[in-house]
Amino acid sequence: MTAEKHHARGPKVTPDHEGHRARLKSRFMDAGPSALADYELLELLLFMAIPRRDVKPIAKNLLKRFGDIGNVFAATPENLLEVEGMTEGAAIALKAVEAASNRIAKSNIENMPILNSWQRVLDYCHTVMAREKVEQFRVLYLNRKNMLEADEIHQQGTVDSSAVFPREIVKRALAHGATAIILVHNHPSGDPTPSEADIILTNEIVRAMDPLGIVVHDHLIIARTGHTSFKKQGLL
Repeated sequence: MTAEKHHARGPKVTPDHEGHRARLKSRFMDAGPSALADYELLELLLFMAIPRRDVKPIAKNLLKRFGDIGNVFAATPENLLEVEGMTEGAAIALKAVEAASNRIAKSNIENMPILNSWQRVLDYCHTVMAREKVEQFRVLYLNRKNMLEADEIHQQGTVDSSAVFPREIVKRALAHGATAIILVHNHPSGDPTPSEADIILTNEIVRAMDPLGIVVHDHLIIARTGHTSFKKQGLL
């Protein structure tokens, strides 16, 4: 008589990280995002991109590498992938969140008079520029109602009069039918203090706009530590 082999089957074991994921999701839903640390918010995003691994070490390594959660989202996909455990899908997920945040910030200044929503303008500029690693010069083109017609990046790299051509800004202003503009650029150093080159460039753009009756409302310098308004500083 042939003996039958019986294989004992115990209860299904759930990996520790799966239980952790369920608890973290529950905390987020019940208590809201403020109840989670920065690395835990990153974990929630990484859950969806890396479904079968413990992503807590990855989240903590991202913060260790880039310094804070804002710098994580601002990092390039290439730099994100240098962190052990990161995948292309995870990098895309983080950059998609950054893109969504930028679009939400932009939507807050659209379809309304910008000069009546100045804090929203500052918030938008900080969101899209404060953590850029290189200088970026952009122009907000406004219509007669001071509503945003266009937001364009004119230069990336060193911002000075040799790189940003006032006549090109004039050409774009006319193309958009703009009656006013706001100049914005960032200082990656973190110090928003205007340089002599910033002041010279601003004056050149104002002189180019004057004959056409196009008003330069302000020139904002954006940095991680804050911002400078040429208008408030009496430089415009």
